[in-house]
Amino acid sequence: MDDRGGSFVAVRRISQSFERGNTCHSTSAEVVSGSTAWLGRGLSCVCAQSRECDARPSFDLTPSQEECLQRLQNRIEIAYDSSIPEHQEALRALWNAAFPEEELRGLISEQWKEMGWQGKDPSTDFRGGGFISLENLLFFARNFPKSFKDLLWKQEGDRSVWEYPFAVAGVNITFMLIQMLDLEAVKPRTIVGAVFLKFLSENETAFDLLYCITFKLMDHQWLAMRASYMDFNTVMKATRRQLERELLLEDITRLEDLPSYSLLAR
Repeated sequence: MDDRGGSFVAVRRISQSFERGNTCHSTSAEVVSGSTAWLGRGLSCVCAQSRECDARPSFDLTPSQEECLQRLQNRIEIAYDSSIPEHQEALRALWNAAFPEEELRGLISEQWKEMGWQGKDPSTDFRGGGFISLENLLFFARNFPKSFKDLLWKQEGDRSVWEYPFAVAGVNITFMLIQMLDLEAVKPRTIVGAVFLKFLSENETAFDLLYCITFKLMDHQWLAMRASYMDFNTVMKATRRQLERELLLEDITRLEDLPSYSLLAR
C-alpha cells in the first residue's frame, strides 16, 4: 500500500431497511466526504507499522504449505483492473449480492456510495487491497449472507451517528490481514503467520474465512468501544490484537474453533 492521501467517507446512519488434509484443496444513508485517507496513509498506523528487526525468525514450510502460500500470494498480487471482464463481473456480482432488488446502472455510478465506497467508481478504492479484497467481500456475501447484510445495513447494536463505510472498511481489513500474517514474505516470520499457514494448507479458503471472522470481530469491537468514524484506526488495532490472541490459543485446530467465529451467522 502506498502513502498517497485521499478522502474518506463516513456514513451517517438515518434509517434501516431491511475435511481436513495435508494439501491445499484446489436503509438509507447520507454519505459525507472528509479529508483523512482511509486507504494508504490513513491505515499506516493500523497495520503497516511493523517492528523491523534484522534477525526476524522464520519458519520452515512443507512442500504443500509452500504451494498453498504461493497460490495465495498470486491472488494478492493481482491488482483490480476495470478493463478485465472477470473483474467487472465480480463487481456486478457484489452489487447483486448486496442489493438484489436494485438494478445497477453502471460500474461507475453514484449508487456505489450506498455500499460505502468513497466515490462513484469503486475501482479507485481497490489500490490498497487489490482484486483479492473484492473476492473477500464476495465470499463474505455468499457464505455468510446474514452477517454480510447486518454489517452493510448496520442492523445490530447501538450504532454511532457517524458509521464506518462498509466497503472501504472491507478493503482495509484485507490489507490488515495481509500485513498481520506477513503474507508477502517467502515464509512466515511470526508465530501467527506460521499458524495461519497450517490452516491454509488444510483449507484453501482459509484467508477468505478469516476475513469474514475479522470483519465481524471488527464490528463487534466497534460496538463494544462505542466508536465513531474517527475511532476507526483504534478499532482496527484492537481487532488485530484480539485476532492474534485467538490464533495463538492452544486448543485451536481450525479457524472455526476461533472464539470470534461464533459471531458469524449464515
